[in-house]
Amino acid sequence: MNFVYFLGWSFFRTVYKLYFRWRVFNAERVPLKGPVILASNHASFLDPPLVGAGVRRGINYLARDTLFRFPGVGWLLRNWNSVPVDRDGGGAAGLKAILDRLLAGGAIILFPEGTRTRDGHLQPARSGIGLTVIKSSAAVVPVRVFGTFEAYGRHVKIPRPRRIAVKYGRPISFDRQRAEAKGCSKARLKEIYQEVADEIMAAISRLEPCEDKETFP
Repeated sequence: MNFVYFLGWSFFRTVYKLYFRWRVFNAERVPLKGPVILASNHASFLDPPLVGAGVRRGINYLARDTLFRFPGVGWLLRNWNSVPVDRDGGGAAGLKAILDRLLAGGAIILFPEGTRTRDGHLQPARSGIGLTVIKSSAAVVPVRVFGTFEAYGRHVKIPRPRRIAVKYGRPISFDRQRAEAKGCSKARLKEIYQEVADEIMAAISRLEPCEDKETFP
């Protein structure tokens, strides 16, 4: 972590502790070195810093590319390891930037659902994360956040002091799918992308906060 990132990391940890009474489960499952994709459900604007604040390593975040045009905001986003992506979060440039961070041994947060839930329930996974997984060599850690929809979902204008939690699952390897993807047809390749995305989403859905001992950050 650089100093600016550390200040932001510490700030969010303090806010989550004092205002939201956060809980963190199994943060030790996230490797402290090497390329990692943290794949989380998405219920609130609170989710990205929540997932990142629960682990003791720098994390790369996605941010809309237009935000980098503003001098102060752009400087802050760059120091917070943000990856510029277009409005839809896709595109060749965005994918290349994500893969470059992973190739350099970084960790990045991705949301398989693509957007925040409207009703608090898990949504189907989009194939985009499958493409990223197949084109990288990164381990995938499923992550689930709890309570953020009630605290600051789409229907909430001002964050409420509801209790929130984040739980990290065991890393998943997709070596078999990566091997098959090297020589299959384009039609099959698209199927693999979706299969990987669905498997990640299924792993997220199986995470429950009451199963394991809480890790106090």
